[in-house]
Parts: sequence; C-alpha cells; structure tokens
Amino acid sequence: MPNHQNLNVLVIDQDEATTIDLKEFLAQRGYRVQLLSDARGAADEVRRNSYQLIFVDVSPGNQEGLDALGAIRSADSDLCVIAMTGLASVEMAVATMKHQAFHYLQKPLDQEELDAVVDAAIREKGLLTDLETRLNTEVGRRIRGCRKDHGLTLKQLANRTGLSVSLISQIELGKSAASMSTLQKLATALQVKMTYFFETL
Repeated sequence: MPNHQNLNVLVIDQDEATTIDLKEFLAQRGYRVQLLSDARGAADEVRRNSYQLIFVDVSPGNQEGLDALGAIRSADSDLCVIAMTGLASVEMAVATMKHQAFHYLQKPLDQEELDAVVDAAIREKGLLTDLETRLNTEVGRRIRGCRKDHGLTLKQLANRTGLSVSLISQIELGKSAASMSTLQKLATALQVKMTYFFETL
C-alpha cells in the first residue's frame, strides 16, 4: 500500500466561522488540521510541530496576525503561508508579500478559489512528494473543472456515466484513484480525450 504524505495544516484565526469552514474543507482533502485562535502563539506552535501549510488571518485590526506572519518567517523561512483578510487593501497585500506569503485570500473564502490556491501551493512548493497522491489530486481537479465548465452537477455527470455520485465526488477530491474504464466513461461524458486528464503531469 502506498505511503501517502498527508499535509499538516495550521489555521490561525480567531473567527470561529472561518476556522470551522476551512477545517472542514481541508479535512475533506485528507489533510490533518490544527486550529489556533491566539496568533501570539504561532511561532511556538511552528517550532513545536511540523507543518507544511499555514493559513493566517491578517484582517485590519488584527495586528497579532501580521505579527504572527513575521514570527513564522523568523521561525521557518520555507513554510508555505497563505494570508486571509476580511477587508482587502493594497497596503496589507504588500505587507503580506514582504513576508513571502504564498497568496492573499479575501474572506469569506470562496471554495473554488481556495481549491485552486491550495493546488497551486502543492505544485509550486512540492508539498506532496507521493506521486500517486499528486496524480489523484490533479486528475480530480481537472475532472471537476471540466464538469463545471459544462455546467453539470455531480448528479448529472453520474447519470451520463452510470457511475455513482459518491465515486465521482471521491475522484474529484483526489481521495480515490479512477480506473481506466472509469476515466474513459468520464472523458466520453465530458467530451474530452482521456489524455486530457494527464497532459503535462
């Protein structure tokens, strides 16, 4: 059985609604998530535990969040950090980039944008070293993108292919590997060549 490397993710935010939604999203992708409501403990948390990805709130009025971003950089210059804000501003975007934040997201978080940013972080930072995990994640992302481009729901795609909604959902999330026959059914239903799912991988 392959040894999958799951991401350890730290979410630093005092907004309970954001942390709950973000934890659920990340957990669905199979990542281990730790929540921290007090940004002042960020540096110590990073030193104590091994994380590959960190989300930190830097909303206006939350100076502790921006300070935490600087402290994280001092503790580990290589960590992939994604900043979040309730009110976007050029000044804050510049400040986060100075601390080498990977991306700057506006709250409430848009799931499609969040999905794209996490996938980009995984690819560009090499966060998942297990080839099978990376392959499943990228193939799932392409199937989901193609389905949405066609304006199809999971149920509609399931009807076209004869596959279950649950299976397609698991494949799109990268949690299940699709067989060749399953990929052929999906490619036919989405009107693409099967090679589309693997191009440039």
